Amino acid sequence: MSLSMKGDFTDNLGKIYTIYVGGFAFFVVLMAIFEAIGIPDRFIMWSYMAATIGIYAFIGIMSRTAQVSEYYVAGRSVPAIYNGMATGADWMSGASFVGMAGTLFVLGYDGLAYVLGWTGGYVLVAVLLAPYLRKFGAYTVPDFLGTRYGGNAARLVGIVVLFCCSFTYITAQVYASGIIASQFLGIDFGIAVFAGLAGILVCSMLGGMKAVTWTQVAQYIVLIVAYLLPAIWMSTVQFGIPVPQLTYGGALTQIAEYEQLLEVAKPHVAPFTNLSPLDYFSLIFCLMVGTASLPHILMRFFTTPTVREARKSVGWSLLFIFLLYFTAPAYAAFSKFNLMGLFVGAGAEANYQLAFTAIPQWMIQWGSIAGHQLVTICGVKAETVAAIQAACEAKGFTTGFPYSELKLNNDMIVLSTPSIAGMPIWVVGLVGAGGFAAALSTADGLLLAIANALSHDVYYKMIDPKADAKRRLMISKILLIVVALAAAFLARTKPSDILSMVAWAFSIAAAGLFAPLVLGVWWKRATNLGGILGMAAGFGVTMYYLIGNVYGFDFVKGTGDEISWFGVKAISAGIFGVPVAFLVTYVVSLVTPEPSQEMQDFVDRLRLPKGGTMMVQGH
Repeated sequence: MSLSMKGDFTDNLGKIYTIYVGGFAFFVVLMAIFEAIGIPDRFIMWSYMAATIGIYAFIGIMSRTAQVSEYYVAGRSVPAIYNGMATGADWMSGASFVGMAGTLFVLGYDGLAYVLGWTGGYVLVAVLLAPYLRKFGAYTVPDFLGTRYGGNAARLVGIVVLFCCSFTYITAQVYASGIIASQFLGIDFGIAVFAGLAGILVCSMLGGMKAVTWTQVAQYIVLIVAYLLPAIWMSTVQFGIPVPQLTYGGALTQIAEYEQLLEVAKPHVAPFTNLSPLDYFSLIFCLMVGTASLPHILMRFFTTPTVREARKSVGWSLLFIFLLYFTAPAYAAFSKFNLMGLFVGAGAEANYQLAFTAIPQWMIQWGSIAGHQLVTICGVKAETVAAIQAACEAKGFTTGFPYSELKLNNDMIVLSTPSIAGMPIWVVGLVGAGGFAAALSTADGLLLAIANALSHDVYYKMIDPKADAKRRLMISKILLIVVALAAAFLARTKPSDILSMVAWAFSIAAAGLFAPLVLGVWWKRATNLGGILGMAAGFGVTMYYLIGNVYGFDFVKGTGDEISWFGVKAISAGIFGVPVAFLVTYVVSLVTPEPSQEMQDFVDRLRLPKGGTMMVQGH
């Protein structure tokens, strides 16, 4: 029996998820017992993955639905607190869970640009867009654009932007799930990518947004526990206080001392050592505006029962996201402190042979993963101590361990931190399960954003307006599989690190969607042609710069010259597209006939705090 047939399901959410939390806690304790009695580590790792994917699949199967409104927007019946939790899981992707603390670890102060940009963006969501798009009553973001800007041309441009930003983003999530599965399950990365994909599809394909919503609530619980536990553990061991946000200042002080001993060139707390001030603030801007433009995030606020619940839902989202983001700097500091502590003595060790015995086994395990450069020392993969020592000797190091030559990939820091800090294997497995939950939850939301837009906005709205619900959902599921497979094949090529791919997606969304969405709600003089050309111009400028900067190809000149304007990095490419989109929309709107009185009245009503859903979709 599907959950849609149980009318009291939403009335018993508290009881249902309390049982789930209790069961999850029991399972974690069971894994700790297994370790204590000598059960092999690999069995514990597989058990974590099997149990968590199993419960997500169970929720997906129980939430299967054949109703269009439930598949697209969960029947608009999700209470604010649970929608906030689901949004938190949707938001805290593999980039947030796996990549952000790693970036703070590597970049130090400069990594705070990600924290500031991603959290600040939710203020824009709450103030400028979420309540108004919920009142409008669309199923998808292109649905709103098509109505506001006069039909299929605006809808089509919106779909192109949505597809490009969401596909870039989902590739990063599949890549993250592949890294986690390959390390924790001991399987090849190429196979692990598809193992992660199976977990993604089983939730999103059967029940659409309804299944994904209730799965994401479950995934949030897993990922936040998995993230907070190691940070609390390290804080307690080091300072005796289980509040890492209060104690990591002490870790920073000790890191500064270690930096002197290990001759680290770039201090952890020094600003603008990796990013210039222009890059730093450009990145914050792009991440904030991109947050308020990402279709899979905006879609989450279409699922609440009322506009008021949508507003409350944003507040709950910020709280649940805050728990992880407020912990990330502490996580990075404790992880770096523990890592540097391993090598402080070895760095000053006169006996060169003895200095290299400080290299721990976990570092060799991560360094040996085929097809990845996760750990390098003296320019070579950290596969054996002998190979590392030979490479360091060849570079002229003959005393002590050359800590400055140790390079860790951003994407492995969080996953390896339990090993760095000497935590038991049941904690290592828990962190892996949390990272997997983060990647799966976001991938589900992104897949739905793409498949729903293609099936609803392209197929139903533009190709076959008479298609019945069964056919529309079948098309959506087919597209879901096709897009997911395409993302998996691209992820296997390892196009970049997780955080870079995600930052590209934010710039694309910001440049193509922010201006038409904001002006569509707040400026009734915005015309159809203005909105369409603004979208196209902002998107085009950003894609031109992004591709030219990353891949070194100038489309205008037709040459292989790398594009660089003012030295801005590709991750901040949206800094050029966003103002272009606003400017083009504004200028074109002023020189074209103003919208009809009916459309202007529509925009006025859209901003009124009272009133029901304006656009009632069929079921």
